[in-house]
Amino acid sequence: MQAEALIAHQRLARDLQHHAAVGDRRTGFGGRFGHGTPCISFSIWTGAQNVAKARRVQLGINSPGNDVQIDSISREAPVLLAGPTASGKSALALEIAARDGRVVVNADALQVYGNWRILTARPSPADEAALPHALYGHVGRDQPYSVGHWLRDVAPLLARPVVIVGGTGLNFTALTRGLAEIPPTPPEVRAEADARMRDAGRAALLAELDAETRARIDPMNSARVQRAWEVLHVTGRGLASWQAETPAPLVPFGTAEALVLTPETGWLNDRIDRRFATMIAVGAVEEARANLEGWDPRRPSSRAIGGPELVAHLQGSLTLDAAVAAARLASRQYAKRQRTWFRSNMGAWRQLSLP
Repeated sequence: MQAEALIAHQRLARDLQHHAAVGDRRTGFGGRFGHGTPCISFSIWTGAQNVAKARRVQLGINSPGNDVQIDSISREAPVLLAGPTASGKSALALEIAARDGRVVVNADALQVYGNWRILTARPSPADEAALPHALYGHVGRDQPYSVGHWLRDVAPLLARPVVIVGGTGLNFTALTRGLAEIPPTPPEVRAEADARMRDAGRAALLAELDAETRARIDPMNSARVQRAWEVLHVTGRGLASWQAETPAPLVPFGTAEALVLTPETGWLNDRIDRRFATMIAVGAVEEARANLEGWDPRRPSSRAIGGPELVAHLQGSLTLDAAVAAARLASRQYAKRQRTWFRSNMGAWRQLSLP
């Protein structure tokens, strides 16, 4: 299975590179995001669309039902495409972009980091050469990057036709509902919060929040609880109070084609396992090795699933088999959390069931 997946990956890369090269010769546009709206011939977009469809077949997400759903997706409205990890979002976004001449815009919190490509399943260089992509791999591993940073980066891209794709629900919430302008946390307060979380735990920080914020926040999300604690200590106001002053959204929900993939659990778990095997086959261990020097598990970029597990293997505390098993389990658990979040927060989104 690993060999078959690797062969399919290599074949797809060659096909995408071919279409990108043809695009360079015929249009002078290399496919990367740049200035001006690309003017690409119908034949080039048709070729890229065929490659996108081939990729969906290779990833196992093609079905007659999905073909009908793709045909019914708006060609004019901004397309928002959410879904759990390994559900085939990127392949579907590639096909939509090829069909309509859209820019593929990343909405995943970890695919922004330049130090990971394989483990975060970022589009390959061939993907990026075939069609314009934005907000992938543009952030350094030590650089903080919040939902607010992402929203500011997205804003100028909305003048173009876009398909915005990712698994980070908070990015989509900020995009369609707006985001409160909360002051940043000073380093000394962040250090105090880190120490409190480590020594006293999430429940202690949760107990210190104002009642309104405590009633609205996910009590099991340590990062959100800590952020709310920091906001209260920096500003003297609860997070809920700040959120009540949220400005108008960049993309009001009613103006977008909002889609969320809802895969069957067993089908998705099988894809997660097969995808991680392919990641190992195409160089995930080497990618982790490149991040070994100066590794800090507290960095947001270090949360890439598979990163901590493979670093532990390289540091000698896990066998490779144990690291792979741990990463697969972490991916399944993450997908479960995503599905739960989508059900709770994206009930009005159009559901695309898989397979």
